[in-house]
Formats: sequence, structure tokens, C-alpha cells
Amino acid sequence: MVRLPATLMRGGTSKCWVFDADDLSMAEDRLDEILASAFGAADPRQIDGVGGATSTTSKAVIVGPSDEPGTDVDYLFAQVGIGTFGVEWGSNCGNCATAVGLYALQTGLATPRDPVSTVRMRNRNTGVRLSATVPTPGGAVPELGRATVPGSSAEGVPVGLGFTRPAGASTGALLPTGEGVERIDGVSATLVDAGAPAVLADAASLGASGLETVEEFAALVPRLARLRRAAALRMGLALPEDPVTYAVPKVGVVAPAGDYVTSLGVPVPADAYDLAVRMVSMHAPHPVIGLTSAVAVAAAAMTPGTLPAILAENRPSASTIRLGTPAGIVEAEVISDHAGAIGTVTLHRAARRLATAELLVPALLRESV
Repeated sequence: MVRLPATLMRGGTSKCWVFDADDLSMAEDRLDEILASAFGAADPRQIDGVGGATSTTSKAVIVGPSDEPGTDVDYLFAQVGIGTFGVEWGSNCGNCATAVGLYALQTGLATPRDPVSTVRMRNRNTGVRLSATVPTPGGAVPELGRATVPGSSAEGVPVGLGFTRPAGASTGALLPTGEGVERIDGVSATLVDAGAPAVLADAASLGASGLETVEEFAALVPRLARLRRAAALRMGLALPEDPVTYAVPKVGVVAPAGDYVTSLGVPVPADAYDLAVRMVSMHAPHPVIGLTSAVAVAAAAMTPGTLPAILAENRPSASTIRLGTPAGIVEAEVISDHAGAIGTVTLHRAARRLATAELLVPALLRESV
């Protein structure tokens, strides 16, 4: 019998299956097949697999010690298909990175210290460097905590996730085209590369308010999918002959702050935040906002001349941006260096280890027969 060890982690508003790199080292050229098989990816319900059948729960990370000085762990992020037997490797996931930080401490990949521990991580997909800071009183790594995040009332271990010098990892520049605002496919938008490449469209130019519920925002997804493709070509992330992908760049809309009600029915007044954001995750509206998308929006908001900066020009803090998402307010802290370049973007998250398991993967079982 073939058994593949794995750990199910919650990071923020995502669930990620975490695999030790050593356990998959024998099959590096077959990772797509093995993960798609393990998750039951071909079925949109992922019934015969461990996938969660949504873009925020059909995720995997492969983690191992880093050979880079000053870095504790390397990880490879996989967005596993839903209803398609495949995997996309072109992006990073901040929520899963949150989980990786806690996982590294709980499994000994990083050494806990008293009173807090910082795990230094490198995302192999994009080359982005991150840090996860976790309270470890007395050098003990907690299993439970009291931290919560918008989009989930579940409590977890608090994790401060920092993206170090996130600009230009995929394209070489914070603003890949050099423009703060441009017209793409008839829409005003900002193209930004920080945390992940993203196209942030002016909601008004799409006839939207940026305050839509998740259900209302779904009507814009097909239009935004076309905008994503046009932006990918303009940012040099794809060639015209390349197949269409749905992970990169991230795509969504931004708008001025306004009164709205969260998906849990909580009223949010306009003066409680700085910028309204609605993002797409793969083929569907994101219920909150992905962390790499939040980094992209925050970085753009701190860059004069971009749509987010223009729309949030009256924000009260020069170093913090408060984003109004469908699930509530997400704050990002931005530290710039003396030259004005973005040094670190930090978001406060929660994580928890949910289960340890041995997966019986059809692709591996057939091979062993």
C-alpha cells in the first residue's frame, strides 16, 4: 500500500494540504498528476479526493528546508484544478504561506524561540521572500490561539505575515508598463506586480460600485476574465499563443469607500476603511481577498498616480491601508525605505493545524500494483 503523508492546515481563509518535499522528491516530474489525483481534481465536487471543491480550499504546498543563507524554508504553492485534471503553479498564496510558517515551527523545520519566533520563507513559484512571526512563549509552539480574520469566525494561532520587498518578482517592476493608470480593453486599470501580478480595474468604468455582495459581483467575473487575459499579454506574463490561465494575474475592482454590509450582515460605514476592493479567485468571486492580492492593492495604494492611490487619497495613515472586502476590513501595514521603495507589507492572520493524514493517491496506487 502506498501512503503519502500530508498535513491539513488552515491559513487565514484558506485550507491547504501541506506535503514534505522529501516525501515527493521521487516524483518531482509527476507533481501535477499526483496532486490532481489526490484532490480528485477532475470532478467539480472533488468527491473522490481531499480537495475542498472551492478555489480557497483546493490548494497544496510542498515544503522543505532552504539552501539559501538566511532562509529557513522553501515552499512551492499549487492551485489544484476544480473540474479539470490539472494544477496551476504560476502564483503564490499568502494564506497558505501563513500556514507554512506555523507548520515549519510545529514540525521542526524552523527553531522556536522565546517569546516569539520568525520563520523566513522563500516562495519557489515567484521568488518572493516572506516572514511569519508567531508567538512562542517559553519556546513552545501553540496548537490553538484566539486570533480571527475577516471571512472566518474560527480562532487560530496569530501569525504576522510579512512580504519582503515584494515589488517586481514576476515582471521586474512594481508597475510593469510604467503607467499608473491605463486603458485596457476599454477599462481604466492599474497593472501592479507586488506579492503577485494584479490588474485592478476602476469599478465605475465597469458600471459597478465596488460595494457589491459576492453574489452581485459574480456577474462581473466573465468580463474580468477577459480583462485578465488582456492584462497578462500587456504585462508580458503570457504570449498570444499561450493557453488562457485563471491564476495570474490576479484581477478585481477598486472603488472609493462607501457604506456596505458584509457577507455576515455586519454594516460597515465608509469612514471605517480607505478603499473598496472586490477580487476574483480563479473563476469565482473571492469571499474576502487573497493575501497576495492584498499586497498588490496595498503597494499600489502607496504609489502615487495609481488608481488605488487616487481613490484612497484621503486615508488617515501614511503607512496603513484599510481594505473593504465582502467579509470585512483587512488592514495592511506598509514600510518603505528611505528612497520610497516598498520594503515590507505585513498582514495579520491566523492559522491552525487541522489534521495529519496518510493519503491513498490513485496515481501512486496504480503504479504500485
